[in-house]
Amino acid sequence: MRQSLKRSLPLVATAVLALGAWPATAHALGGKEDNAPTRPGGDSSGNTLTAGVGTSVTVKQVSGGKSGGSKPVVAVDPNWKPPSCWYEPVATPEQLKDGVEKLKKGGDLVHVTPSLSWGEDLMVDHYEKGKKQSDGAEGYKNFNIGKDGKFWRGVMNPDVEDTFEARQCETNLFWQDAQEIPDIKNAPTPEILANYAYNKVKVPDTEVELKPEGKSTVKVPTWVWLDKGKFEPVKVRAELPGTGLWAETTAKPVSLHLDPGTSDAETFPSDGECPVNDDGSIGTPYTKGSSKEDPPCGIKYLRATGGKPYQMKASITWKITWEGSDNDGEHDLPDGTFEGTQDLNVQEIQSINR
Repeated sequence: MRQSLKRSLPLVATAVLALGAWPATAHALGGKEDNAPTRPGGDSSGNTLTAGVGTSVTVKQVSGGKSGGSKPVVAVDPNWKPPSCWYEPVATPEQLKDGVEKLKKGGDLVHVTPSLSWGEDLMVDHYEKGKKQSDGAEGYKNFNIGKDGKFWRGVMNPDVEDTFEARQCETNLFWQDAQEIPDIKNAPTPEILANYAYNKVKVPDTEVELKPEGKSTVKVPTWVWLDKGKFEPVKVRAELPGTGLWAETTAKPVSLHLDPGTSDAETFPSDGECPVNDDGSIGTPYTKGSSKEDPPCGIKYLRATGGKPYQMKASITWKITWEGSDNDGEHDLPDGTFEGTQDLNVQEIQSINR
């Protein structure tokens, strides 16, 4: 049975912003336990429990993005949000015991939630002597030494840690048997990892090729294109060590949207959406003799700039998908965009007197 949310906090504990229920059951892992450390820099000294509560999720770019920009894609759906918090394994019984032994000698308090730390009395009573908490949560005898598993704790997504939602993983440090994921709200899943990786996808800067370059002529089409290969799919992998959970999030370019920077212009196509060609390119490069043709992707300006260039915006739409350790195939995430701005001067048509 799940325990009551009510609990009284001793004066030695720091303030709690939100409280969660204690886990009651668990479900099996999808794969073998990863032997990687539960937290960067963590070891038997117990510093994983006292030095901080950052995530141990590893993120790496698997492919693409050779000319990656400095900003991630932005979700088209304004209602989409990255995961705010989740639970992770943080310490073996030996690590927890070591942390408490140091605490007894005047060491740092132990983080039992992202925003709550306990002192010696609470840690000894609950995790060493097995004392039940006031909310009914069962204690642990001798830190569960001899049992196969780890103690878990909530972590906040560092990208949104200043939000209220990030403070919803406040269940006190709890035990979970090996090869199992806690059956608790905000338990880690491949989908959570995929959404976390979404904000880590770095795509190439959106700077398009133009003809003519830098200066266009009124009522003469400006050709716009992107070479194939520069905007290849970008794949990012996120893994949670010690759980067998992973997800790969892939961003694939699907179209280029043109905003001339003025209402005195026409776009090609008329909606300004230039699709990705079969070979991965966008638009068609200008060739000699094409000046009288309408480009498949481009802009025709109807008024000169008059000294101040137009701010032409080119934004790539990226289709975002993921697959992971759930072995359930490909899943969709909201499309993302990345925008670039280029100065464009437009001159009047030059007449020739005969």
